[in-house]
Amino acid sequence: MVRAGVKALAAGAAAAALYQQLTFVPAPKTQSRLPVAMGLGAGAAIASAPAFADEIGDAAKKLSDAAYPFMKEVDWNSYVYWTKPGGSASASDWVKAIDKAIVMGSQMDSKLLKDGAMAHHKAIGTIDGSGVMSKDTFTEINAALGRMIASVPESSTMDVYNSFKALVGSDVPAYMMSKVKEADAKAAYAALVDFKDVVKAHPITPTAPTSSLNVDSVGAAASKLAAASYPFAKSVDWNSDLFVKPVPGASPKDVLGAVDKMIVMGASMDGKLLKEAAEAHHKAIGSVDAKGVTSAADWEAVNAALGKVIASVPESQVMDVYNSIGKLVGGAGGAVPKNLLSTVNSGDAMAAYKAFLDFKDVVKAAR
Repeated sequence: MVRAGVKALAAGAAAAALYQQLTFVPAPKTQSRLPVAMGLGAGAAIASAPAFADEIGDAAKKLSDAAYPFMKEVDWNSYVYWTKPGGSASASDWVKAIDKAIVMGSQMDSKLLKDGAMAHHKAIGTIDGSGVMSKDTFTEINAALGRMIASVPESSTMDVYNSFKALVGSDVPAYMMSKVKEADAKAAYAALVDFKDVVKAHPITPTAPTSSLNVDSVGAAASKLAAASYPFAKSVDWNSDLFVKPVPGASPKDVLGAVDKMIVMGASMDGKLLKEAAEAHHKAIGSVDAKGVTSAADWEAVNAALGKVIASVPESQVMDVYNSIGKLVGGAGGAVPKNLLSTVNSGDAMAAYKAFLDFKDVVKAAR
């Protein structure tokens, strides 16, 4: 259940693509050489950012110059980027790694996080038929990610890197390398390591986000939603690998279009509320049992936090996300919703849905 909320928060979706790039080349043996562009977590928000040295921007251009030939060789239209990489990691292992990414995301400067989200949105708009973005927007993304990473403690970055590295099968790097020119992949990796050194040498002190929004009514409504939906949540098989499989019939381009809507929505979220939502998810993951179910109290806190951040964005953006996901799964009557409904108690599911509709009205009124 926590995993569903995590996906809603993870507006930094391009982190997955960056992670796949890194798997082309085995990691160096010493931690001081480890890349930092790993596990870019939760959402994006609005706040004032501190000034940062232009060295990161200059280094991003060098990285892009060296890495772009490799980027153009990758088959971005492959389903491999929407599936779990080889390895024996369980659903619980993945949740723990995602938790590290959530913590890292919650520590990022919220203005830089928003800038990073919008750089990804802009880049998605330039993607060609091969799934490759323009070189200019690739540079903007690298610079934005570098600044975001520079605003968090190095220990958090390494926690993310090490946790995701442990999930990948030993045969994955060699397989991924076989799909591109080895020399170009190694040149990109070497440039990434150099870029890491520049980011590490120019830390950014994040500004604590503030908020003037009054969304207390959402918290009260979340209590009713949580009580009505918890039986349904407990009936879901959260350890199933169904949640890491591609959506049937949806192309990578279709999925990326829906992710783009999430990125835009995430970029509009109130920075303080977004941070609180990330922290609520982190706490909830800490109470997950062997079946993947968090405590009733943490379930309520997650619902309240998500309702508040959704109340902080324009309704049109919420509907863009809703409609784009609905299109992917074929609507309420599509094969995906029907299949999921068949795996749980239908009575519990309908009770949760009714309570969710009531909660939606409260969130809408609080906007």
